[in-house]
Amino acid sequence: MAQSAQVVDVGGRRLRLSNLDKVLYPATGTTKAEVIDYYSRIAPVMLPHLAGRPVTRLRWPEGTGEPPFFAKDLEAGAPEWMPRHAIDHSGGAKDYPLVTDVAGLVYLAQVASLELHTPQWRFDHGGRGCPDRLVLDLDPGPGVGLAECAEVARRARGILSDMGMEPLPVTSGSKGIHLYAPLDANRSSDEISAFARELARALEADDPALVVSAMSKAARPGKVFVDWSQNNAAKTTIAPYSLRGRAHPTVAAPRTWAELDDPDLRHLLLDEVLARAASDGDLLAALASGAPDPLAPYMAKRTPAATPEPFPSSRHVSAEPPRSGAPNHGGSAESWRFVIQEHHASRLHWDLRLERDGVLVSWAVPRGIPDSPDRNHMAVMTEPHPIEYLTFAGEIPAGEYGAGTMTVWDSGTFTVEKWRDDEVIATLSGRTGGPLGQVRLALIRTSGTGEKSQWLLHRTKDAATPPVRAARAGHRATSRALAGSDAPMLAVSTTPALAASAARRWGDAPWVEFKWDGIRAIGTWDGERLHLRARSGTDITERYPELTAADLGLGALPAVIDGEIVALDADGRPSFTRLQSRMHLTGVHEIAREAQATPVHYFVFDLLRVGNDDVSAHPLRERRDLLLTLTADAAAPLVVPPVTDDIADALTAAADLQLEGVVVKDPRSPYRRGERSQEWLKVKLTAMQEVVIGGIRPGKGERRDGIGSLLLGIPDAEGLRYVGRVGSGFSERELGRLEQQLQPLRTEANPFIGVPASDAADALWLRPELVGEVEYAEFTPNGTLRHARWRGLRAEKQPADVRREE
Repeated sequence: MAQSAQVVDVGGRRLRLSNLDKVLYPATGTTKAEVIDYYSRIAPVMLPHLAGRPVTRLRWPEGTGEPPFFAKDLEAGAPEWMPRHAIDHSGGAKDYPLVTDVAGLVYLAQVASLELHTPQWRFDHGGRGCPDRLVLDLDPGPGVGLAECAEVARRARGILSDMGMEPLPVTSGSKGIHLYAPLDANRSSDEISAFARELARALEADDPALVVSAMSKAARPGKVFVDWSQNNAAKTTIAPYSLRGRAHPTVAAPRTWAELDDPDLRHLLLDEVLARAASDGDLLAALASGAPDPLAPYMAKRTPAATPEPFPSSRHVSAEPPRSGAPNHGGSAESWRFVIQEHHASRLHWDLRLERDGVLVSWAVPRGIPDSPDRNHMAVMTEPHPIEYLTFAGEIPAGEYGAGTMTVWDSGTFTVEKWRDDEVIATLSGRTGGPLGQVRLALIRTSGTGEKSQWLLHRTKDAATPPVRAARAGHRATSRALAGSDAPMLAVSTTPALAASAARRWGDAPWVEFKWDGIRAIGTWDGERLHLRARSGTDITERYPELTAADLGLGALPAVIDGEIVALDADGRPSFTRLQSRMHLTGVHEIAREAQATPVHYFVFDLLRVGNDDVSAHPLRERRDLLLTLTADAAAPLVVPPVTDDIADALTAAADLQLEGVVVKDPRSPYRRGERSQEWLKVKLTAMQEVVIGGIRPGKGERRDGIGSLLLGIPDAEGLRYVGRVGSGFSERELGRLEQQLQPLRTEANPFIGVPASDAADALWLRPELVGEVEYAEFTPNGTLRHARWRGLRAEKQPADVRREE
């Protein structure tokens, strides 16, 4: 028999509850009373995600064994205290509920509103605001499940993280996974929806066998549908922590990235989610606040029950109350805390952590604190850690992030002279009798921003001595660093030992630079202006006005310098894709417009002439000293990258920063014009190959009437040897540009040797005059590229320059 109605007080609100023993989930016997209990207990973590958003509902008054009905309008019998906001529709305005407290959630549960759905925007000044979060709904088609959704989520995370948008996963409680990323609410729903669509298309282009972005249900079997449309202002998504109206009381549950790696990943039930919220707090706190949670990356990489590392009870910063202020003002005499931990992980390194804004800003230092001002050590910024990490020591289990033994090497306090985004200068005082003593350290950012950015760690001689000029040169302009060249070089295996063996022939101190994704350019400085020529000899001065239309501050003496023009992404990493938008422009107005959207830098790494002196025959060590003197007062777009002498550290950092590789140079070597030399060794982490374009295969589906793939070749002694085709990695803009450039090259003659009949059947042949670049997994035994992905045209290269990289 049903229980009689009762009136209860919920946070000062009076509510009439009835039929509490009614079973709403027949398969598990879960009653309305248990649903109300769930929503009242989950409220502290759920309400921030509902705040300011209109709530649409799916109601199951007869339980999930019967069909539900969809509700937008707030019911006529709803309590007067329930907030509501009108939204105009074609049939008139509808009053949507706003859920602001526990009582509101309990009321919705009382009327069997099991599923609560919200848009990606909040009301702003009475109206509809801009979206403050991005969402991708990864929906498995027939034949695939959560494991495949998790794989697509990881790929999307790689793209979004590179853009400075750390996504957060939610298993939807129904079929798939939702991926959220916080936004700054400065762009319209239409703009965010368009961005999400392009992201979905990019994921599909990378792996069309796994991902589909089209709305057609016929295209979904065996694939994961990346539904980008829920970013539309009129669309809604199941709210985080909402129940689902399925056979079992599953929940749209926030998860960690480590959980997504579990091959047995499944949806969670309401009691499991309550237990997780009680122990771990809100894993989506950064999403709810609208501001990035500094500890979100830390939490996402770790599973609380699987590691002894500390987890703060407050998801925003720390269980320890934050101190007022922050060590970010020069001249502050206040002491703050630090710890240096010795970390025996996959590779021994030391973690330097400095207290700031309630967290520990952290760097991994492979070689530890320099013991002398004569040596700079590389440091890579990691994710911020909770304050509780100041005293952590223990064994991080195998399989967990950072697995290995961690001990406290030294700890103490520090005072700050300077704390900026690209430079930190502090004096650290270790514990009495500890190995550190008192040292003055300078951290100089040399590339990237935020996590995985690279820094130089310098130990000053004394408190009166500033950081060495070599380190300072590394953060000139935007603090981008370690540029390399693409020739003269010898491509070698990615095995570090091979490079180290070659370097030993030169002595104990080879020079190591990063290899950046730019285009080689020789700069001629006439005392007032820089003139640029590509490797082919083409004058490209007018294409880069930010480098050539201003006084770069190189002084009155003429000079000839060598370097690379680089476009950087939001994280300070080189982006050859972004550079493509600059390389091919010739019109004054379009160059000026694109220069604002995609500025470039000139990474200078060598000097050929200064004044009337040809210095190309001088040792590289001497040429660099002259280069540093020439560029001492250079303006921002010109960067002189520092060098390191540790090949292994540089390769580790290059891998962390997702760069192409490094260049190892003999500091005694002369400058060799246009020659490949074993005195400059390119050590690649990513396999890349220049190719000659000789044909097009027409597209299908969304690419019909356009380019489906490009047919590629590499010249050898017999002619242009066919090496396969590439059909992924193209943006819409790149495809349009390629069609314009390839159309005039159409011919009836097949330019290739060895193209198979299957690839030649519908090919449109081209005169082999343009050079492009692809990245790939390997060459197959029959000489074709496996898993090739387009990177862009190499306009500065000629087909005769192309050769197979071994």
